[in-house]
Amino acid sequence: MPKKHNPRRSSLQFRPRKRARSENVRVRTWPKKISESKLLGFAGYKVGMTHVIVSDTSHLKERKGKPLFLPVTVVECPPMKVLGFRGYINTHYGLRCKAQRWVDNLDKIDKNLSRSLSFPKKSKNASEIPGENLDEVRLLVMTQPGKTGIGKKKPEIFEVGLGGEVAEQLKFAEDYLGKEIRVGDVLKESQQIDTCSVTKGKGFQGPVKRHGVKIRFHKSEKTKRGPGSLGPWHGPRLWKVAHAGQTGYHQRSEYNKLILKIGDDPKLINPKGGFLQYGLVKNDFILLKGSIGGPRKRLVKMVFSIRPNKKLKEAPSINYISLESKQ
Repeated sequence: MPKKHNPRRSSLQFRPRKRARSENVRVRTWPKKISESKLLGFAGYKVGMTHVIVSDTSHLKERKGKPLFLPVTVVECPPMKVLGFRGYINTHYGLRCKAQRWVDNLDKIDKNLSRSLSFPKKSKNASEIPGENLDEVRLLVMTQPGKTGIGKKKPEIFEVGLGGEVAEQLKFAEDYLGKEIRVGDVLKESQQIDTCSVTKGKGFQGPVKRHGVKIRFHKSEKTKRGPGSLGPWHGPRLWKVAHAGQTGYHQRSEYNKLILKIGDDPKLINPKGGFLQYGLVKNDFILLKGSIGGPRKRLVKMVFSIRPNKKLKEAPSINYISLESKQ
């Protein structure tokens, strides 16, 4: 058999592999085909992982209805407060903000809000914003980490897209101005979502750990844990070779995560002694099938799925949630 040839190691999709600017990740695209006037996403804090036992919904006769072990990720979702909204118009250079409206008495909304926001001096009234000239309306919301047990006070402020027509979006924004929105009002069970977060940072790492380069033989020249060739000496091309550098702490999106459960009673999931390196869940929570990026206490934004998997129709019913100590 000839020797396997692998000139390309690692993906070029994620270049440059550098540290994320902020843990408050940027959502670049919101779904467009949502007719209902509601938020198109929500935010929470990653708690950790546990396991559940569900009834298998497979089409195979020998497996259907039998207990199935599934790993799940717990995300705590305290209510988000609506601070205002922005109206956008389409231009040749993309969306441009035409008008924005902040809630009255912004300095009295939350005592920790000044940690994240310099209060605007002047704001337009809702009646002054021309809805017929706008192409999109987005909501300005803030998280409330002080209601959790992670020991964080500074809230995150970001935009969330809205579904429906522009007139419906404006009405929704005006109705919820200064109010709280819970995760149960936005997401539902058996729904597919995309998660956006900053992954766990691993610092400066070599090519083997960073790109999966194969370790060379012990008689190799210069080094074992490095790429075999850095490219030709002459020629106009510059090879993209796997080198050492920053690993982890990158912004990443994961698609089509299935919501198994949305609950408002933390006793259903809190294990004995609390979750490892997190503590006890105190607010509404979500159980997502599988794992998501980031360490514990990291902000996770959950967005309506842009390209949902049509084969996944309904989440299986949960028969058991592990409450055993994770210590």
